[in-house]
Amino acid sequence: MTFGSHAQTFAGLPVVEFPADGPPPVVDGPVCWRIANWHFDGDTRQDTQSEQFRDLFDRFVEQVGDRVEALVVGAWGYAAFHHAPIAQLCAAADRLPRLRALFLGDMVTEECEVSWMRVGDVSPLLTAYPQLEVLRVRGGEDFDFSPVRHERLRTLSVQSGGLSREFVGAVLGSELPALHHLDLWLGTDDYGGDTTVADLDALLAGKLFPALRRLGLRNAEITDELAAALATAAVVPRLERLDLSLGTLSDDGLAALLAGQSLTHLTALDLHHHYLSEDAATRVVAALPGVEVDVSEPQEPDEDDGEIYRYTAVSE
Repeated sequence: MTFGSHAQTFAGLPVVEFPADGPPPVVDGPVCWRIANWHFDGDTRQDTQSEQFRDLFDRFVEQVGDRVEALVVGAWGYAAFHHAPIAQLCAAADRLPRLRALFLGDMVTEECEVSWMRVGDVSPLLTAYPQLEVLRVRGGEDFDFSPVRHERLRTLSVQSGGLSREFVGAVLGSELPALHHLDLWLGTDDYGGDTTVADLDALLAGKLFPALRRLGLRNAEITDELAAALATAAVVPRLERLDLSLGTLSDDGLAALLAGQSLTHLTALDLHHHYLSEDAATRVVAALPGVEVDVSEPQEPDEDDGEIYRYTAVSE
């Protein structure tokens, strides 16, 4: 899997592109605005900001800022060299007074591989926008988080081909009393995803985020280990949805999960993009009547010199 298309909806709203030139389109009802400017001028200096994106964003805020409820930020120049416009977004907080949902990093593979995207520390966005309820961020290179307290955030989704234990630790060290949905794409060690099950102990023990009802531990090369840990994890009984999709789940991992505590209270169990046999996929659906179980997108492992290789959906 690669990121092959831009978001068409976000935060329950249709996405409308802000034009590079000319007036903004007339919209009927609430929408999610999208702003992007992909270009590469040959300048390979890192940690610079794209002047074209900066100017476009300033015009966007001037023309529609006071009515923006949801915002998708796509390419900010060439993200392998230009850094994300986090400082610019933070500086514009008083001109985006209604912003409640933000997606930073909506790029397709042709615009930038996720592992190359230079993002920086995204936590200042939460400090700048205390009313934010949904934050989705995508990145790989220079991708950081710092522990924060935020009273209103309900959904946090972090999409990466490799999420470091430092990033995950900072998220888990944050105080997010309203957090209802946590979605972490853990990725692979080859791309910096060195988070282990032990790093998630406090989360799995149910000691964090009292409002949490939806948990995604996705795109992980350690999906079998996660499944085994979730079999007895104290957080599971209070969940409505559990998502282990895009990862490397095998029959062994599924057997460990089903041998543990009951999952029949869930409304949904998402396992799509997995390495289950047909029998195992059939078994998990039958074992959880009344639960929406997604076992679509079965994958075939690779074998080389007797070694079996299973791959996450997103890495590079």
